[in-house]
Amino acid sequence: MSGFLGSYQHQIDEKGRLSLPAPFRRDAEDEPTLVLVQAYPDCLTLYPASAWADVEERLRELLRREPSSRNYVLGITANAVEVSPDRQGRILVPHRLQEAAGLEGATMVVGAIDRIELWHPDRFARTVAVQPDDQERFTHHIFA
Repeated sequence: MSGFLGSYQHQIDEKGRLSLPAPFRRDAEDEPTLVLVQAYPDCLTLYPASAWADVEERLRELLRREPSSRNYVLGITANAVEVSPDRQGRILVPHRLQEAAGLEGATMVVGAIDRIELWHPDRFARTVAVQPDDQERFTHHIFA
């Protein structure tokens, strides 16, 4: 199966290391380098190198079309870091990124199809609390 699916609660240890769930390590084993970035205020996003290449192209295109986006692009790329899982499948989450996303200790590691998101458990629960009308509408578009 391709894509990152499911959610797991893991701990960021005192050294800033986070274990990736075994299914995510298997799905990313062909790409030993991942890019960790804060694309959204409430979470961190972990991209396999191939998915990050698509993001880089969209960033370049944004800069070409809208030169005023330079500061935004710099803010994104200045805080992005390349990470590689160690032998135990752990990645290092820099302290500045942990603070920016409100992560400490318990962390939800969530599959988001072509990427992995890292969330504070309470923020994640609030974010995915979909309204019943939206759930019916979205479900119909995807699974009908």
